[in-house]
Amino acid sequence: MSPKSTTYEQLFAALRGPGGPSWLPVLRREAMDRFNALGFPTTRNEDWHFTSVTPIAERVFRAAPSRSGPVALSSADVEALVIGAPDWHRLVFVNGRFEASLSGFAGLPAEVRVTTLAEALKESPELVAEHLGKLANGEGHTFTALNTAFANDGVVIHVPPSTIVEAPVHIVHIADAHAAGVGIHPRLLVVADALSQLTIVESFASTGTVGAAYFTNAVAEIEMGNGALVNHYKIQRESTDAFHVGTTQVRQERDSVYHSFSYAAGAALSRTNVYTKLVGENAETRLNGLYLIDGTQHADHQTFVEHLAPGCASRELYKGILDGGSHGVFNGKVYVDPIAQKTDGKQTNHTLLLSDQARVDTKPQLEIFADDVKCTHGATVGRLDQDALFYMKSRGLGADYARALLTYAFAAEVLETIEVDVLRKGLEALAFERFTQSFGGQG
Repeated sequence: MSPKSTTYEQLFAALRGPGGPSWLPVLRREAMDRFNALGFPTTRNEDWHFTSVTPIAERVFRAAPSRSGPVALSSADVEALVIGAPDWHRLVFVNGRFEASLSGFAGLPAEVRVTTLAEALKESPELVAEHLGKLANGEGHTFTALNTAFANDGVVIHVPPSTIVEAPVHIVHIADAHAAGVGIHPRLLVVADALSQLTIVESFASTGTVGAAYFTNAVAEIEMGNGALVNHYKIQRESTDAFHVGTTQVRQERDSVYHSFSYAAGAALSRTNVYTKLVGENAETRLNGLYLIDGTQHADHQTFVEHLAPGCASRELYKGILDGGSHGVFNGKVYVDPIAQKTDGKQTNHTLLLSDQARVDTKPQLEIFADDVKCTHGATVGRLDQDALFYMKSRGLGADYARALLTYAFAAEVLETIEVDVLRKGLEALAFERFTQSFGGQG
């Protein structure tokens, strides 16, 4: 056992205590053993070839200290940090700890369960035991194992059959000045039964006053029954002092539809993993994302779509806009099992480089073991179209503003896949503001 894992082992021992169902300490212990055995990945690992986690592995992130008084944030502060609407159900966590005073999720259908993981372990331990750690078991995944060992809270959502949750469930994670040096390990467990419908928005933000590194290591498990529909949006706007690793694992039954959108603009180093298994016929998955980074930021997106049943469809569109000396990574894999005839899969990654120092590594992959399929993949890397830029300048637009408009237009295609109007318009406004500021506004 390495000195680093010994230190985490000591932190783990300090976290353990009485209470909770009897199976939970066993699950945590197994996860900790798995973390100790795996260690942190290196660039020799194929899935981490372009991303070094040395800045995370070289230090130990402790648990957030207990708060002695009320949180300093107000509801207005939360609304200023995230994009949302007053009618959304909202659960707010500050440095990984649930804040009831900032949360509100009344008005849900009576049969729908939305609660914190801590409460669910007390009130519905059977539901949690049946699903927690089953999809995201940490096998071969260091950060998932670390999350399972250290997760002290999160969100559990259960939507019964044929139930529609009209308003999005907004899960807000905020890091404040007390997050410096802290490891935050939130867990999300979603069980969407047959013909149910749900929209989830996860927002990760900071108050801007952290001033030192912290580490968010989030894991989500989503189980979808026959015909279920889940829209899942993740907005990552962490402090640029932060490190962020987020993993989502999904299992889709027959005729289910999973739509994921990832927006990544924060953190010094971020990694977003989306893994989905299409195990029922005619299931559909749509994975989209936009990453906007500059300076020395590093953003990595990894997807793995497993077609394990006939007649399923998958669509992926990821776009990156890189400035300064930033580094982007996209590694997407589509696997088609021999049984998965009539598969229809398309994977696309486009990257726009705004500086000579920015770089991207992109690696779309197909592994096809069926003969009656339609699968394509492609990737492009380029710079702003000089002909279009010249045309816009000839129409009287300033050079900076013309560049901002062209950059925004590149991002708009993937932003339009967001089906929640408030979220789409909010992210469009953020993107446009960022580009006009970057290029100096209209001149």
